[in-house]
Amino acid sequence: MRETKITLSEKEIPRQWYNIAADMPTRPKPPLHPGTKEPIGPQDLAAIFPMALIEQEVSTQQWIDIPEEVLDIYSLWRPSPLFRAHRLEKMLGTPARIYYKYEGVSPAGSHKPNTAVPQAYYNKQAGIKRIATETGAGQWGSSMALAGSMFGLEVTVYMVKVSFNQKPYRRIAMETWGATVHPSPSTLTNSGRKILELDPDNQGSLGIAISEAVEDAATRPDTNYALGSVLNHVVLHQTVVGLETKKQFALVNDYPDIIIACCGGGSNFGGIAFPFIQDKIAGKQIRAIAVEPSSCPTLTKGEFRYDFGDTAGLTPLMMQYTLGHDFMPPGIHAGGLRYHGDSALVSQLYHDGLIEAKSYGQMTCFEAALMFSKSEAIIPAPESSHAIRAAIDEALIAREEGKEKSIVFCLSGHGYLDLAAYDDYLNGKLSDYEYPDELIRESLSRLPKI
Repeated sequence: MRETKITLSEKEIPRQWYNIAADMPTRPKPPLHPGTKEPIGPQDLAAIFPMALIEQEVSTQQWIDIPEEVLDIYSLWRPSPLFRAHRLEKMLGTPARIYYKYEGVSPAGSHKPNTAVPQAYYNKQAGIKRIATETGAGQWGSSMALAGSMFGLEVTVYMVKVSFNQKPYRRIAMETWGATVHPSPSTLTNSGRKILELDPDNQGSLGIAISEAVEDAATRPDTNYALGSVLNHVVLHQTVVGLETKKQFALVNDYPDIIIACCGGGSNFGGIAFPFIQDKIAGKQIRAIAVEPSSCPTLTKGEFRYDFGDTAGLTPLMMQYTLGHDFMPPGIHAGGLRYHGDSALVSQLYHDGLIEAKSYGQMTCFEAALMFSKSEAIIPAPESSHAIRAAIDEALIAREEGKEKSIVFCLSGHGYLDLAAYDDYLNGKLSDYEYPDELIRESLSRLPKI
């Protein structure tokens, strides 16, 4: 019988996270204080983050130990399986070998608990009682709610309003794990109230939700802020995905030519790709492709500039690819991946030409998701379907060229709480949206002058 599922034992969960900052040819420029525009220090972040995470944020140490308490919880779903997509290969008639790393086996159904658990752990160790955070489509909010329940932390989630209404089951999952969920923009913060004064029907964005959560955390001494993507320490925690994937490829005597993942803020892409990019920096010939929606084309149409991480300008300025901190993604977009910026690490690697980026409309991504569902049986998260689309396209190129290639993508989550989006697609209620260049230029025109 051919091997489909490549598994590791719990003893092979990585004991350390990999920090790509140690090996990058060009390290990202330092974050700047939102008021003074000068490089920030640890004390500037201490109001909303525990010192252990601040140290990871600025670390250039190559390997960082994973605490035993975190490993113990990781073992509930890690190591996650690597699948060989034999049936998809047959459907496509491709000589390419297609693999996918399946992160939907976590209790929250995505890769996000890989960082939610350590963030909850470090906050608990620092004596914090409560976490304020944001979520877009709900994967991060669900994961933080789960992690909070593991460590006895109160969790408050500001959920982008359009997703709050579109995805009630994500909200219910968060509430089941004990979190309180507010649609954002809300009337609970100054940031939210200002937005609603200008636009009472505002459907929200991740930038707005971040502003609300940061404001919440900064105004309560018992509360810290937690972010589900973008920041260095978040991407660091996700490297357990790529490190496991490398071990699994070794078991079948293979190595990927192409690594693919969807990219919103960058943690999913960095999580699977960075351990392989370490090899590329050392001379290995591989490609790594970050895939984003054409409705929020941060890498493919944004500019490499200093920008705020949130709409209200409360966060430090990061050197990143950005569409502008007041960028408003369209409500028609069915998945997450709505963030205006990208990880400083991912952005620098893209700027240096070490990674590639592609963008797709949601219709072709849902088409790919249905192909995958019918061949591999798993219904993927809409976000993950972007990676599937790119993997299928690369496999079809291999067929046209008659070349064998090894392709791996991260199936970052399942879509069983996103079936309303599939219902809309199947009933013709979705459409593509190419974000207009003139609106991007307008948003970029309001970037801070550094």
